[in-house]
Amino acid sequence: MNLIEELRWRGMLQDMMPGTEEQLQKEMTTAYIGFDPTAASLHIGSLVPILLLVHLQKAGHKPLALVGGATGMVGDPSFKAEERKMLDLDTLALNVAGIKAQLERFLDFDPAKPNAAEMVNNFDWFKNISFLDFIRDTGKHITVNYMMSKDSVKKRLEGDSGMSFTEFTYQLIQGYDFYHLYTAKNCKLQMGGSDQWGNIVTGTELIRRKAAGEAFAFTCPLIKKADGTKFGKTEAGTVWLDASRTSPYMFYQFWLNTTDVDAESYIKIFTFMEQPVVEELIAQHRQTPEQRLLQKRLAQEVTVFIHGQEAYDFAVQASEMLFKNDTAALLVSLTEEQLLDVLTGVPQVEVPIADLQAGKDIVSLLAETGIFPSKGEARKMVQGGGVSMNKTKIEGIDKVINTEALLRDKYILFQKGKKNYYLLKAI
Repeated sequence: MNLIEELRWRGMLQDMMPGTEEQLQKEMTTAYIGFDPTAASLHIGSLVPILLLVHLQKAGHKPLALVGGATGMVGDPSFKAEERKMLDLDTLALNVAGIKAQLERFLDFDPAKPNAAEMVNNFDWFKNISFLDFIRDTGKHITVNYMMSKDSVKKRLEGDSGMSFTEFTYQLIQGYDFYHLYTAKNCKLQMGGSDQWGNIVTGTELIRRKAAGEAFAFTCPLIKKADGTKFGKTEAGTVWLDASRTSPYMFYQFWLNTTDVDAESYIKIFTFMEQPVVEELIAQHRQTPEQRLLQKRLAQEVTVFIHGQEAYDFAVQASEMLFKNDTAALLVSLTEEQLLDVLTGVPQVEVPIADLQAGKDIVSLLAETGIFPSKGEARKMVQGGGVSMNKTKIEGIDKVINTEALLRDKYILFQKGKKNYYLLKAI
């Protein structure tokens, strides 16, 4: 199976210029994708272009990852409702460095290999080009009519906010990136999301007119959820690849909570599992959907790829913590950050730490914090063995709770019945 066939069955191919597949079959081809440095970390929406570069390299071709230090100063207007906030040079430099460090984890940069990946930053070539030089030597090759014919431009011009000249020139600047990489690194292919098609073909046109050369392109579909909501967003916000922004546990949970319909497409797009294995797994899942085989395997593959095996193992343990009774030791071992991460969404109640320093009987504590509506109900549930503290069952109503019960000197996890949890915080 060649690269294009591989991407097609995975659902990662949308538009493609004629001759692209033949070019990839003819020789080792250098190809690039651009990454917009709007933040110091990429998010899971960036996973698709990352995976495109990985698939490209696995197929024997040479990937270039372009970080847009120059284009980031402009902001891509493609299908955006309004102009993006401009970033200062220091912020851009920080973002570029963060993205570069992330990309280096996923591609093979070994210079001894003929298809070693390379990082490039378009600020390196744009910083020496004056405005007059650019409009004279490059701008003259692309007509305004050509630029206005792009759907991404049309939609903005038809809207209320219009489009600034800065944004209008973006496709020309991105087109020049392709031209520069074509002449400097023999890069013949650009890939990207379907919203980039207009910008990409401007590059191939510039190569044709300015360098009398031939270049190629293909795009992948923009990832959407089956229910129409935006991919990569949760109630907590964007799902980032940086563990300090989105913890490995929350990252794992995002994939684990995927719907059946989405999981069937995501397992092809976001993993490297081969077609027969994927098809067999989908068939098994359809027979026993309650076991969530697809979601579990999807969450495993993507979490290990991004965060490693150790982070995945912890995420699985932590996920099981609320549903198993033998996890008291794990609960005690968690850092405060991990504890709050795992217990995201669990209702919190507060108690004065002085009450615990003096010692508080369990029934009064449960009632006064609102975990139970009354002492009578609290007493009844404790006597029936239905209350646990820090994953250990409370044996009697004479139990006194003091500061020794605090996790990280601050928290106590109470469980009421099988599924109701409360995180008590001492203040």
